[in-house]
Amino acid sequence: MTASSPGATAAGLDLEAFSSTYRQARHKFLEAAREARLQVESHTHPLRGREGEELAMDVAREGSADAKALLIVSSACHGVEGYCGSGVQVAALRDRRWAEQARARDVAVLYVHALNPYGFSHLRRVTHENVDLNRNFHDFSRPLPVNEAYRELQPLLLPAQWPPDARNVQAVGEFIARRGEGAFQAAITRGQHEFADGMFFGGTAPTWSNRTLREVLRVHGSAAARIAWIDVHTGLGPSGVGERIWAGADDPAGVARARRWWDGGGRTPVTSIYDGSSSSAFLTGLMWNAMYEECPQAQYTGIAMEYGTEPVMEVLTALRGEHWLNQHPEAPATLQDAIRQRMLAAFYTDTPQWKHQVLAQARESMAQAVEGLAA
Repeated sequence: MTASSPGATAAGLDLEAFSSTYRQARHKFLEAAREARLQVESHTHPLRGREGEELAMDVAREGSADAKALLIVSSACHGVEGYCGSGVQVAALRDRRWAEQARARDVAVLYVHALNPYGFSHLRRVTHENVDLNRNFHDFSRPLPVNEAYRELQPLLLPAQWPPDARNVQAVGEFIARRGEGAFQAAITRGQHEFADGMFFGGTAPTWSNRTLREVLRVHGSAAARIAWIDVHTGLGPSGVGERIWAGADDPAGVARARRWWDGGGRTPVTSIYDGSSSSAFLTGLMWNAMYEECPQAQYTGIAMEYGTEPVMEVLTALRGEHWLNQHPEAPATLQDAIRQRMLAAFYTDTPQWKHQVLAQARESMAQAVEGLAA
């Protein structure tokens, strides 16, 4: 993304595209869309942000409304992860050479900024309904998945006090020693529908973000014959490395297509939760389900671009602390600040090197998607 802003580096990567608050991120996104002469649809959230600001899922489209090939780039599915995804989107909007590349291949680009604006603003991973948006895409008229391993861990994850006392630390350690870190991660993150105040709650009905995204997909995806989707995430894997995780049904043809597009000569293999190659555990209720349901006419190819930050156990501990804080608003101000700082650090590494890695890999993956869609 060759940037024109004053903060561009010598390598042409716009590090100033990143922001320190949701309010600032939204301003930069709207301003970049305006400078690119794009219209923005703003779907206003029913609640306000942490600073009292308006929250919205903002959508900008570059390219014709009837384009047969469409690339979607989205951010903040998991609120606080929007600090990374927003930077990617703002840098792309500022990059006129990138826009010309997509236009030359007859590919429209749809930027969906802040799928979960509430979580983005409030430094939460979940929505205002305490729902993990990427576990919320179920047919709620049918029985929901049961996560028995989470049920076992639930009493340990959110103890009465934070930081956890020695007894809690020992009990968690014993679970990990007995089952392994992978089993601990999977039990927590897979998604659960039993504990409404618990972690990774998938909900019992579609959230505001779920319903709003479906509307966006219907409006902008109905004319497309081929759709690619890059959804930007953070928190898993080695620091600064963007793992390309297949984001679609258990479809060998789709996975093979994604691997042809994004493999990068073996440097950046596309992984999958279905074959165990991903750093992510097997998950349920994933957001890409909406693509098959709202745009059934299109051939779909998608990835979650997952950038590493901290070791996974640190990330899970930060999540536990933030979730505990949401249930204990009476906590001392110093403890609240420490928990929020730890949460932000777990999902956003605010260093030039990390941001450079993020933008370089995003630029590559977006260019690869355009070429794949045009082929």
